[in-house]
Amino acid sequence: MAVTVMAAAVLALLLLSSSGPLGPRLLCASPQEPVGLTLLDCATEKGAVCLDGTPAGYHLQRGAGSGSRSWLIHLEGGAWCSTVERCSNRTKSMLGSSNFMKPIQFAGSGILDSDQQLNPDFYNWNKVYVRYCDGASFSGDSEGRAQDGSTLHFRGLHIYEAVIDELMGKGLANATQALLTGCSAGGLATLLHCDDFSARFPREASVKCLADAGFFLDEKDISGERSFRSVYEGVVQLQNVREVLSKDCLANKDPTECFYPAELIKSIHTPVFILNSGYDPSQIRNILVPGSSDPDNSWLSCKENIQNCNSTQIQVLHGFRNAMVNDLKVAEEKEGWGMFIDSCFTHCQALYGISWNSTISPRLKNKARS
Repeated sequence: MAVTVMAAAVLALLLLSSSGPLGPRLLCASPQEPVGLTLLDCATEKGAVCLDGTPAGYHLQRGAGSGSRSWLIHLEGGAWCSTVERCSNRTKSMLGSSNFMKPIQFAGSGILDSDQQLNPDFYNWNKVYVRYCDGASFSGDSEGRAQDGSTLHFRGLHIYEAVIDELMGKGLANATQALLTGCSAGGLATLLHCDDFSARFPREASVKCLADAGFFLDEKDISGERSFRSVYEGVVQLQNVREVLSKDCLANKDPTECFYPAELIKSIHTPVFILNSGYDPSQIRNILVPGSSDPDNSWLSCKENIQNCNSTQIQVLHGFRNAMVNDLKVAEEKEGWGMFIDSCFTHCQALYGISWNSTISPRLKNKARS
């Protein structure tokens, strides 16, 4: 990608203000009503609860016309919690309690937008935004005890299953087209649940998955340590995510390794489209150059803006990007799969109008992702 295009995209993303859990909006988006929160029926009985025990929820916007039997299910992202303390802290926010969740705006939110000009492929589909409040990519099945004695509910797997079951009763079961998607931790969740999601539909239905910014790498940081692995290891052990991991992988490798996308994609049979930046700032800051690996802060400016990186740092970033491309070779051999790996310094792209479908949206050989 040309530096000028990338710079324009980064500048635009910096200039746009955040608005709720979906973040930046496209300035010219047409007005649409906020989509209300639906709390799961019988959530407590189903164990489909947030970290603090409140019912999990989702936002449903009904489709119309030619899209009335097409469904898009988006799994929200928001990192992970790998310790009791961090999970307990999340209960004081929408990432751990539905008490803090509010109606959200789909307008200007890329793949969720109902404006045909801004989202021509999915504008009239039934669209669902599933809230993330378990801290383990909708995959945990356990309990913990916070320092104050309260129970921490690690029930992400129950949330995913209960939401899909409830939506099946609201028309998803009759879908002729269904797309499971997610961003960041939700992108990882998309890979974890893709085959299960597909298996719920008859063979004649077209079912696919789109993982946005969810292809996290198991790479060493600049100090030579795999420091980020401790995060995944904590999630896997604390929240008991084994149920969603590949049995073939678990037979030969550590569960933490099986939680990484490079291993997950080996066993997925459903067609998947992987959308990711090769220079994802979230991965650069947390995997490649975490604070512990850069005590003198020599990477601080580079991590904030790739245009501030010196030639040596750029080469390190190129190496990280090449590692991603190498891990994705498995996907190249899978029938019906696709990918869009651009060079923009951005994390999550499908949810933002400016990167999903605008005049400065990323392109590869003049092909836009949407």
